[in-house]
This record gives sequence, C-alpha cells and structure tokens, in this order.
Amino acid sequence: MTVAHAAELIRTARSGLALTGAGVSAESGIPTFRGEGGLWTQYDPIKVASIEYFLADPSAYWKVSKDRGRVALAARPNGGHYALAALETSGRLVAVVTQNTDGLHQDSSTRNVIELHGSGRHVQCLDCGNREARSEVQARLDVEMPPRCRLCGGGFLKPTVVLFGEPLPKAAIQQALTLARQADVMLVVGSSLVVYPAADIPAVAVRSGAQLIVINAEPTPFDELAAVVVRGKSGEVLPEIVALIDG
Repeated sequence: MTVAHAAELIRTARSGLALTGAGVSAESGIPTFRGEGGLWTQYDPIKVASIEYFLADPSAYWKVSKDRGRVALAARPNGGHYALAALETSGRLVAVVTQNTDGLHQDSSTRNVIELHGSGRHVQCLDCGNREARSEVQARLDVEMPPRCRLCGGGFLKPTVVLFGEPLPKAAIQQALTLARQADVMLVVGSSLVVYPAADIPAVAVRSGAQLIVINAEPTPFDELAAVVVRGKSGEVLPEIVALIDG
C-alpha cells in the first residue's frame, strides 16, 4: 500500500470524493482539536464551544476563539490544499467535503467545497440575523468582549460554525452522502474519522463500492477498510500523488 498505488487509483477515478479534517490545515499552522496539543486537551469543548454555554455566556467562546481566530485568518493554503484543487480541476474529484471551517480549500481555488461544520469566515447576530466578516470582528475583540452586532447594536454575535449541540447543515450532509454513494474513489485526508456524522461519509462510500484511500498521520478506525493507507503529512503526500499522476 504505497503512494504510487494511491496515485493509480485516483488517476482512474471518474467520481472521486475527498473528505478532509483538521490535519490538512494543521500544516498551515492552525492547531487541531484532538490529539496531542489539540485545543480540546486545553479546554473543555462543552464549556467553550457548545451552543448551550454560548447562549449563557458568549464571552467564554470568544476568549478562546480570539487567539485561534487570529491564527486562522492569517493562515494560507499549503501543498495539500493546492493538490486537492488540482485533482478537482483535472476531473478526478467531484468535490471536497470538509470538517474544517477555515476556508482554506476555497482559497486554494477548489470550486465545490461542502462545509459540514459551517464557515469561520463570518459571524451572525443572534437578534437581527445580520452577518459580518469575522476579520472585521477580530479587529475589535481587544476592546469588545463579547462582540455585539454593529447593525442593531445589541445582539451578540455568533460564528457561522456548528457548535456542539447544534445540528449539522442538512443540505451539506445530504449532498455529501449522495456523492459518497456515487463515488468510485473515497479519499480521506487528515481526519481521525471518530466524529459522526462526518465519518458516515466514507462508510457509505465503501458500502457503495468505492475504493478507500486514507492519508493521515495517525491510525483511524477505517484503516482496515482501506485499499491504501498512507502515514504522512498531506502537504507532502498529496503533491507527490499529483506529480505521479501528471508524470
């Protein structure tokens, strides 16, 4: 099970689908949530990132998100992002489904991005529904905690990401599952595959006959189902795969 084998499977894909997790963006400097040094090893995710606690005290979320937001907004796509965009452009991937909220797939020119957990690029007022760019809110977190809506003046701002206790966007899940049923190759990159319903996507693809490729630094529960498992950094492995295909 080698990079060359993965490249050969993707080369012949007619309806390939990719699922990406935090490991892809870690190489752009955005800390992961789980694993060694992950955000949830430092904070209780329920207390700082659940809708229940957010509605009770938005400042708990924003105090943690202040530093993470600064890092995410400054991050740029890495070789893994650009390689996935190249595979989409060549017709080997029909879409990239992502658990990430940083927008780096869009920044790398991937056109069909399905965001399972929403987008961290915007915030929305809980009172009037007005949306603002996260970058604009980030600039005033030093003097306004928690931030309030500039339009109505009173409503608290919530990021347009899915917090614990909130449902995932139904349309995104349905679209991802539909593509998974149609996929002949399912490429999983930088995901621990322990979070559901995101992990249902490769499961559905495999049950529907897709060849599964897992590229991840650590073992996943799906490795035994995979045709190819590559241990390594996606920013190195994916460009190598693209080079083999193009060569």
